[in-house]
Amino acid sequence: MDFKHLIKQYNNAPITRQVILYMLKDYKRPNDKISELIKSGELISLKKGIYIPGINTDLTGPETFLIANHLWGPSYVSLESAMSYWGLIPERVYEVKSITIKLSKKFKTPKDRFSYRFMPSPYYSFGIRSIELSPGQVALVAMPEKALCDKIIATAGLVLRSPVQTRNFLLDDLRIDPEWLHKLNLKEMRSWIEDAPKKDSLKMLVKTLEKL
Repeated sequence: MDFKHLIKQYNNAPITRQVILYMLKDYKRPNDKISELIKSGELISLKKGIYIPGINTDLTGPETFLIANHLWGPSYVSLESAMSYWGLIPERVYEVKSITIKLSKKFKTPKDRFSYRFMPSPYYSFGIRSIELSPGQVALVAMPEKALCDKIIATAGLVLRSPVQTRNFLLDDLRIDPEWLHKLNLKEMRSWIEDAPKKDSLKMLVKTLEKL
């Protein structure tokens, strides 16, 4: 059977090597066939053992946020990537940024660049939502509040000490839409602080937002 037809049913998520080998079970040398499919543009290797349909299959393949969840996990999309997705910041982000409980990691793939920043438990597990990006494709993405907290924690050398400094960081450095600052769920954010890194900075963040 034609490979393009075989792979169509796996269009909505990254594909493991085990699945590819099963699809190619009728080939005597499936590993050689995999190399051939990559060269022909019918298969893209994201990392060892993880693939998506190539451009020559005429399939859109999985969404980049879903790829990020699968490439290094457990993880969820956060930081500027989630902030841009929700509309907090105006910039388009050219690297998919995620939070993980594993070691920090970076991947440069033919599809995109992906980076992962370690955060400890139980803070890691707060403020995550399952988002349907397109039919049949669901990814774990930080809530706007969690993405902002993650950004503050992940920014090296940043210590929020005053409301003025905090406002400048939010409005000038991050260029967050001021309308969004009034929509953020402060009760949720407060509930995470005791288990979070940079507790004092997050407390200052909430204090500043309360007075806007």
